[in-house]
Amino acid sequence: MSDMSDLKEGARDARTDVKEAWRNADGESLGDKVATGVDRAKDKVADAGDELHESVDDASRDAAYERGRADEMARDR
Repeated sequence: MSDMSDLKEGARDARTDVKEAWRNADGESLGDKVATGVDRAKDKVADAGDELHESVDDASRDAAYERGRADEMARDR
């Protein structure tokens, strides 16, 4: 993962931790547990989306590089 993805993941985790602490300030209820679980699930989906986006960017960059190499080789002939 890239540094930006790591920062975004850390920010999401910190945000969820703060929300969880705020919910638990008056005692933890079932609703608090469910809300925290939903927040954590959303964070995991967002983290997976970041990783997918990064992988697609890498593949696109690699493909563009290879196309450029093929174009250069075709011109040299």
